[in-house]
Amino acid sequence: MEVPATPTRIFVDADACPVKEEVFRVATRYGLRVLLVSNSPLRVPRNPLFESVVVARGQFDGADDWIVEQITDRDIAITGDIPLAARCLEKGARALDAKGRVYSPESIGDALASRELMSHLRAMGEVGGGPPPFSARDRSTFLQRLDDLIQALRRGSR
Repeated sequence: MEVPATPTRIFVDADACPVKEEVFRVATRYGLRVLLVSNSPLRVPRNPLFESVVVARGQFDGADDWIVEQITDRDIAITGDIPLAARCLEKGARALDAKGRVYSPESIGDALASRELMSHLRAMGEVGGGPPPFSARDRSTFLQRLDDLIQALRRGSR
């Protein structure tokens, strides 16, 4: 007897995520469970598919650790945290940032190296400022990539 695959869930590294509403909209369309993981309580629409998970305050990387403990190869992580994305990929999950960048086992090494280089340059005062503002195009790209990942999971492809 074949065991049915567990349904896809979407884990959102939620403290600073600008696309929560988009995640809710897509998850509702597909009937997927969403877990917003954060260090403080967040408002979640009244929907049995959506859950807010609050990890212990002051616990460095507590939300990341909780996501990695729970996530499976059928799930999607929404995060701008490249080391968290790498940890999720190691578990076979999909990972996507809020601007629609899909992390893959092939691309994560370069992303980690770039992150480290930029951190070093900022510490030396060579680079300042933060990322460019979040745009409508970023939002659109995110929605398309999230839909693509869900469709790939439904087809059973990587």
